[in-house]
Parts: sequence; structure tokens; C-alpha cells
Amino acid sequence: MFGSIKAFCHDRAALPCALTALLLAVHAPASHGALTLSSTRVVFDSDKRSVSLVVANPSDKTYAVQSWVNTSADDTTTAVPFMVSPPLFRVNPGKEQQVQINGLPNTLPKDRESLFYFNAQEIPQVDGEQTNVLNIAIRTRIKLFYRPSELKDTPASRLKDLQWSLQTLGGKPSLVLNNPTPFHYTFYHLHVSVNGQSHRLEQPGMSEPLNRQTYALGDIKPGADMRVSFTTINDYGGITPLIEQPLQTGP
Repeated sequence: MFGSIKAFCHDRAALPCALTALLLAVHAPASHGALTLSSTRVVFDSDKRSVSLVVANPSDKTYAVQSWVNTSADDTTTAVPFMVSPPLFRVNPGKEQQVQINGLPNTLPKDRESLFYFNAQEIPQVDGEQTNVLNIAIRTRIKLFYRPSELKDTPASRLKDLQWSLQTLGGKPSLVLNNPTPFHYTFYHLHVSVNGQSHRLEQPGMSEPLNRQTYALGDIKPGADMRVSFTTINDYGGITPLIEQPLQTGP
């Protein structure tokens, strides 16, 4: 099995195979690949030495898995204060593998969370008797939040502190979010209502700690009684209760 992996990696050094690998490098949620992860995000508390998650193989095929942590730049050169063990392993059909993410000494900020990503790339087993068979390596990538022990609050307790306002930017109305908290917030639902009519903002994304974010309102015309409503994804992958607030008007 691992011999075939080495051959796969060696073949990728060739230009044609490298181009093929580039075209077939699929980044998908856990549910879209053959393998599944035990969580949709990882919270690494700084006072812990390590955290673990489980990679399961519910399929009828054997897979090799490469696992690593990187940054939002999604490169292999930026140093990160984490080491994954094991970095390369095999998962037989119907079996599981526990993966441990170990923390390393670091100088990360202590007044806010830091964002990284855990990656698990599945590599199908190569059958030596098959020729001209195209194997696709699917990668699952989930967020890893490094949370300093100095932060005594929780993300849920600080949701009420998010500050929403309506401002004119570049001559157009925009929804502006000021996040004065030390936490990241990934929005699941974000709506703006005007005169009782609700408008959904597509792909609301994530708010970073101690940062400001703007959302173009497009064809939404400001009016009386403007309100914002939102939900976020919590540490366990669940959805937080809906919060609705009036919109403050800015310059």
C-alpha cells in the first residue's frame, strides 16, 4: 500500500502528472469524500498539549491519508506551531484512525484567537493490475482555532457584543460589522430586514477578532425599521440561537 503511495508521490514530480494532480486536487467537505472526520472544526485551547479527532473510513476501499496543519494561505512553507501524528497512515474499510494534533512552543497573540486549518487528504489504493486508471485525491479542510487560556469568555457569551450598522461606502449602502471580541464567528444565517421584508445575504463568511467587515447590500434600499438577524456555527458545529438587532445608522 505505502509502496504505491511512494510511487504516486514520485510520479507527481513529472510535469504531466503534476498538471493532472493540480486539476484533480479536490477540496471538499468531509461528507463529499470517502472518509469522514469526527468534527467540523477544531478548538485548540492553549493550556492543552494536544487535541485529537478521528478519521473514519465507512467505504469498502482502503485509503491512505496525509494529514497536516497550515494557514489560510494554504501553502506548505509557512511555519505553524502544530505537529500532526501520524502524518501519513492507512485506513482499512470500516475502520478508524485517531489523529493527534500536538501544540509546539509559539508566540501567537494572547489577546485573541488565531486561525489555522487541519487538512486530511485521502489517497485511493493503487491496484497494480490496473493500468490507465485515474485516481483522485480528495482533501478535507476544516478550521482550527487556537484559543489562548487568557480569554476567559466564550464565543457564545460575546455574540451580543457584535456591533452592526448601516453606512454609506462609495455612495452605496453597506452593512458594517465591528467585532470587538477576541473570537472568530462563522455565520450560518445573515439577514437584513427593511419594513418587515427580509433579505438574505449570501455567503456571509467569517468575522475575524478585533476587526471590521463590510457587506454590500446590493439592491436593498434603506428604509425605516431596519434590522439584522444572524446565527453562527458554534465550537461543536451546531447552530447558535437566532439573534435580531436594530441597525444603527452610520455616516
